[in-house]
Amino acid sequence: MSPRVSLRQWNRTLLERQHLIERVDEDAVEVIDRCVGLQSQNPQAAFFALESRIRDFDPTELDDLLTEREVVRMALHRGTVFLMDALDARWMRPALQPVLDIGVRSHARELTDVTVDEVSTAAVELLADGPLAAADLRQGLARRWPGEPAAAMVAVARMRLPLVQTPPRGLWRRSGAPSYVLLDEWIGDGPVGVAGDEAIRDLIRMFLRGFGPSTVAAVQTWSGLRGLRPIVEAMEADWELAKLTGPAGETLYDLEGLALADPESSVPVRFVGPFDNAVFADIDRIRIADADVYRQTVTPNGLSPGFILIDGRLAGTWRLDGSDMTLTELTDLSQRVRQECEREAARLREFAAR
Repeated sequence: MSPRVSLRQWNRTLLERQHLIERVDEDAVEVIDRCVGLQSQNPQAAFFALESRIRDFDPTELDDLLTEREVVRMALHRGTVFLMDALDARWMRPALQPVLDIGVRSHARELTDVTVDEVSTAAVELLADGPLAAADLRQGLARRWPGEPAAAMVAVARMRLPLVQTPPRGLWRRSGAPSYVLLDEWIGDGPVGVAGDEAIRDLIRMFLRGFGPSTVAAVQTWSGLRGLRPIVEAMEADWELAKLTGPAGETLYDLEGLALADPESSVPVRFVGPFDNAVFADIDRIRIADADVYRQTVTPNGLSPGFILIDGRLAGTWRLDGSDMTLTELTDLSQRVRQECEREAARLREFAAR
């Protein structure tokens, strides 16, 4: 019979692996690897994700990684923009291409007299001289096919080709429209270290190291890939993965030999960033948030607030507008906890002003 994991131990294990119980003295790129990338369609979100995990995090460290091309921002998991170790992006992008192809097919339906291959070839030609502003890519494609919807052609190119969003977009307290460049043009040619089913296995290993133990559905929701159960079950048969039972009878998988956290570990108040995947993209969300509490964070425009964790569970949100921070309670908090939240909010405001 599979060992049973309590809800509290499941919660503490996620928080421990995500460095949300205690901040760590690690380089930003190591934490990015542990999180298997950081969601980054909000270009500033990754900085807050790192601040919640790294002791005395300096935002210039991530700026340097971006400008030195050690990490990149590009469409990956679920077709959304992620901040990723550049070398991992080289193999991960092809592994996730089936997810991106769903977006390609969706936007291709808007095209009438041009094919996906023609749009992709034209985009590569337009990008031949290096980074190109999104507006210029759009105009270039529109000139080739003036009767086609330019936005759909850009979307096809972004989903079909490994396009990196280049700095200054994504730098600390910087803004601006995206510019694109092909991944190999940005970081240099190199071998794809792993491919095919082994790349999917690596993706599963990395996910479980950072987010396990988890259901197969959670791996699929996080990545956007489907049909992973046979691969996960084969990994268990090969003794790579252990099978556990969750608090409600869920079948969970974890890396064999990886320890679970002490369920009695104390957890400080944590403010995690917008779109943080510890909360945002987790179908196993019950381990960190009650469904009715999480629903209160969902907005019609799909934008994510920052999340407040109390005793390791979602209890509120935060939003920053310049130097003004708004805290919203989603559960009943004691006066002592409110004071802890105010101290953490002051810390975050100080960080945001750097």
